[in-house]
Amino acid sequence: MGVMNSFKEEVEKAVSEALSKMGTDIRFDVEIPSADAADLAVPCFILAKTMKRSPADIAKELSVLIEKKGRIADVSALNGYLNFTMDRNAMMSGTISEIMEKKEDYGCLPKKNKKINVEHTSTNPTGPIHVGRARNPIIGDTLARCLSRCGYDVTTEYYVNDVGKQVVILTWGINNIPKEDVEKADREKADHAMVAFYRLANKMMESQPEVSDEISSMLRRFENGDADVISDVRRTTEMMLAGLKQTLDGIGVSLNVYTWESRYIENGDAKRVVEKLKTSKYAGNDDGAWSLDLEEFGVHGNNKKFTFTRNDGTTLYTTRDIAYHLDKLSRYDRVVDVLGEDQKLGSKQLTCALEILSSEKMPEPMFYSFVSLPEGKMSTRKGVVVYLDDLIDEAVEYAYNEIKQRRTDLSEERMREIARTVGVGAIRYNIVRIQPEKQFVFKWSEALNFDGNSGPFLQYSHARACSILRKAGEFKRTSDVSKLTDEYEVRLVKVLSKFENITEQAGEGRKIHLVPAYGHEVASAFNQFYAAVPVLNSGEARDARLTLVECTMTVLKSILGCLGIGAPEEM
Repeated sequence: MGVMNSFKEEVEKAVSEALSKMGTDIRFDVEIPSADAADLAVPCFILAKTMKRSPADIAKELSVLIEKKGRIADVSALNGYLNFTMDRNAMMSGTISEIMEKKEDYGCLPKKNKKINVEHTSTNPTGPIHVGRARNPIIGDTLARCLSRCGYDVTTEYYVNDVGKQVVILTWGINNIPKEDVEKADREKADHAMVAFYRLANKMMESQPEVSDEISSMLRRFENGDADVISDVRRTTEMMLAGLKQTLDGIGVSLNVYTWESRYIENGDAKRVVEKLKTSKYAGNDDGAWSLDLEEFGVHGNNKKFTFTRNDGTTLYTTRDIAYHLDKLSRYDRVVDVLGEDQKLGSKQLTCALEILSSEKMPEPMFYSFVSLPEGKMSTRKGVVVYLDDLIDEAVEYAYNEIKQRRTDLSEERMREIARTVGVGAIRYNIVRIQPEKQFVFKWSEALNFDGNSGPFLQYSHARACSILRKAGEFKRTSDVSKLTDEYEVRLVKVLSKFENITEQAGEGRKIHLVPAYGHEVASAFNQFYAAVPVLNSGEARDARLTLVECTMTVLKSILGCLGIGAPEEM
């Protein structure tokens, strides 16, 4: 357990004892305050309702009852908060010792021996990934990294939608539309080349009844298990997926497992789900189509009817999704679904169906708002998009031009290498820094911002720490903090001490936006420290300050790793 979390236990015990003296055992929270006024704080607002007293009065009485002992150096009441300050030497020496001992594992929680699955991306394989959907893989990958640091055995999974109208339309288009009839793609990648067939086939289907009939026939044959159609669609999907994987690799995202939707038709799981649901008291038949009435589960109006077979007996995506989740839930202790905000109803209907099927476990949805352009929403079908591949190229080129202006001592190859690391870092950071549930309007000027609250600022701070250590050469690492008395040194160590708590909130609480915010706090505190005190020529304080630089470098590298961003040693 980290220094701050062990201090948190000390505070919890002290507050519980004080509340007992006041004749109550009400539950309370201990937080790390955003201001520098204290190390930990207990908000007394949740206590006020039960105790029928003002938060300020409760905080004031508690501050008198709590003894200053152990590592509690000070306790005070302010604006309804009970504030605690840890003994400075204990906080500083404990934090530095822990970082020196654990290195890259500093800030990690103990192993839990639990398997958790994070399904993310799962974009329809009908065209390249556009910026509007880029939040999903970046949020999903970052969450998986945070959960891994929380002690879970994490598996990431992509559910490949190789069944349904969209992939059948794409397959029909590739099989029937001559290459010369479609617009030539700007890139050689399969996903870019194939999306033009999808768009044209969509238009033809809407205007030509015979094309619509052919596509409907293909869809029925697929659903009925026609091996030729399934194989044909699988081949098309695999080509498209290869292009999508290249894009994901370009932003540092790789998934452990790819599960194909068609699997649940081929192995009979979807049909077994249908047969079980038909026996439910909530099931009803309307002209051959089966559905569930979810009124009792809090789903009302038109949405209460959850259809799980068409009137021709074929299953829907939602039915196969139930089979998929039953499979996932059997493989893992916990299952997290990273979903767009438009999937909230579908997710609710899914959990209702799983409850009807007596599933002991439920998926945990994490919703995010889509990225839009200032002009409106993006659409692959309509061709109103900014592709993620284009954003990556723009960001890398921008970074390259910045590096070329500032560094004349690097080879072309090295500049290109650093530019890719910095450009991708800017994209990932810019997307994760916004809370997932908040709207995100994509602007080139913000995506390519390399200053202030940005990924490149963290990378630059890490590179600066590396540069200082290279120049320093040999030094004696020490946890003796007697020489670290400057306010900027103290503040930097205090910021470093928060890492374990941030990790826990980001993973367990799924508040991944806290990681870039914390990274910015560490980088800012480090740069203020470096500007305020000498390091390389600091006499008796040299070893202690270089140790602090190395500890900061370690934490910055771990934060960047948690964000899926490279940690360059020079920029």
